[in-house]
Amino acid sequence: MTWIDFVNLLINGLIEGLVVALPALAMTLVMGVNRFPNAATGDMLTTGAYAAVAVQLLGGWPLWAAALISMVVTALVSAGSYTLIFRKLAGRPMVSSMLAAIGLGFLLRSLIGFFAGHDQRTFDLPLVRAWNFGGIRILPTDLAIAAVAAVSLAVVFVLIYRTSFGRQLRAVADSADLARASGIRANGLMLSLWLLVGALSSLGGVLLGMKAVVSPEMGWESLIPAFAAMVLGGIGSPVGAVLGALLLCVAQELAVPLMGPSYKLVLSFVVLALVLLVRPAGIMGRVQLVR
Repeated sequence: MTWIDFVNLLINGLIEGLVVALPALAMTLVMGVNRFPNAATGDMLTTGAYAAVAVQLLGGWPLWAAALISMVVTALVSAGSYTLIFRKLAGRPMVSSMLAAIGLGFLLRSLIGFFAGHDQRTFDLPLVRAWNFGGIRILPTDLAIAAVAAVSLAVVFVLIYRTSFGRQLRAVADSADLARASGIRANGLMLSLWLLVGALSSLGGVLLGMKAVVSPEMGWESLIPAFAAMVLGGIGSPVGAVLGALLLCVAQELAVPLMGPSYKLVLSFVVLALVLLVRPAGIMGRVQLVR
């Protein structure tokens, strides 16, 4: 492998890492605050991608407008799932919410398959040629994907660390009872969190669909890398989730010449297993909640 191949793989890994960071961040926010792994995150991602496809197909709208509408739709689905399912399971063992999330994921996937079929879909995007810098190839579409993901992540971090919403979220994450005694309305805050989680997942789905294709299984296939990134970075740590996604996806891309692209998912499993065995707290060093 030449250094040009290395740079091309590194760029691809960083772009994919920024995309995977969106669902990984959504998962770690739920894990840090609601204390369970939201296995429906992958299928929320698929829901967002299909919603954008439907808006483009039926309304002929540009992709940016379709993406915004899909974020609203998926955010409402996410908030609805919290209201109807996960809020009622609060206080019960974690496995109850996790199993409910798995069931919700299967339900969403089945509904998508029923109404949209199982054929692969693509977004209506203009065909562009890659820029070539002495063998280093960069697609303008990939740059747009990376920029949107990076800006979205920055906005979420501002929300978490620089706003009243983030401070209240940290308080509820530490102790819901104390937060309630302090006058924080946990129900409204949780709804806001789940709206944010749904919007993040939807955007991840649209960006992933721009890089590849949209299919009912795309979210499920992205769930393991997102989960592995969350564990690698440190469960409950937003910074760790992004860092974990970048490291994992770069490692996956650099391993392609040795293992082939078909084994990327296997590498995610390997990383997940190694982290759980060697350093369960992840890169951030300790189990860190949203604070």
